[in-house]
Amino acid sequence: MNAHAVTEAFGTPVLECRGLMAGHGSVTVVRSLDLSLRESEVLALLGPNGAGKTTFMETLCGILPRMGGEVVLSGKTLPSGKPAAANKAGMVLVPDDRALFTSLTTRENLQIARKSGGPSVDEMIALFPALQKRLKVAAGALSGGEQQMLAVARGLVQRPKVLLVDEMSMGLAPVIVEELLPVVRRIADETRAAVILVEQHVRLALEVADQAMVIVHGDIQLSGPAKELALDPARMEAAYLGELTASTAS
Repeated sequence: MNAHAVTEAFGTPVLECRGLMAGHGSVTVVRSLDLSLRESEVLALLGPNGAGKTTFMETLCGILPRMGGEVVLSGKTLPSGKPAAANKAGMVLVPDDRALFTSLTTRENLQIARKSGGPSVDEMIALFPALQKRLKVAAGALSGGEQQMLAVARGLVQRPKVLLVDEMSMGLAPVIVEELLPVVRRIADETRAAVILVEQHVRLALEVADQAMVIVHGDIQLSGPAKELALDPARMEAAYLGELTASTAS
């Protein structure tokens, strides 16, 4: 099995995965995955449904124990299967189901999640102005787009070094996705957090990302600079279909 790397020539990585293997029980889903991300760098993690993307994200943040390999954050190896330790170290997941406290208001969701020294509620409103008039509204009564904004904002008030965003566009209208995904670029630039974005809207994801990886059946089919991959849709399609040869995969 080949290990694939997304690396940069300059700068100290904030996140490294070395030979990461992930799965459920005895079933391996992700095999020997290597990557390296610096501060403010956005990685678009792409691939068809069932490719192993969510399993990878849940393993990174400790929800699932690793089956092999290492996850290194700011030079320290994270313990396997310890989500609290990963969160304390600066790894924050925005899950695809958003996991909001639906009976609490927008403001209360942010206040409960906020770590000492983290961005204020006002700073989150500046990033997501649509939430301004929804601060006193229960999270369960928000629209899908508003809930996604709140989920991302709740991740940011935890002062992440690495922000994992799993399917930001899940269940949202295309016009809302067009507005939300560019915020990922702003988040990385302004907070200096590294971001891994799992996304099905390939074009939009490549527009905001620095690097991209296409994962199929737990293996990396293609990786490289997002702008370069965006200019080669035929190669991207071949990667999704698992039709790339070893010589053209990276």
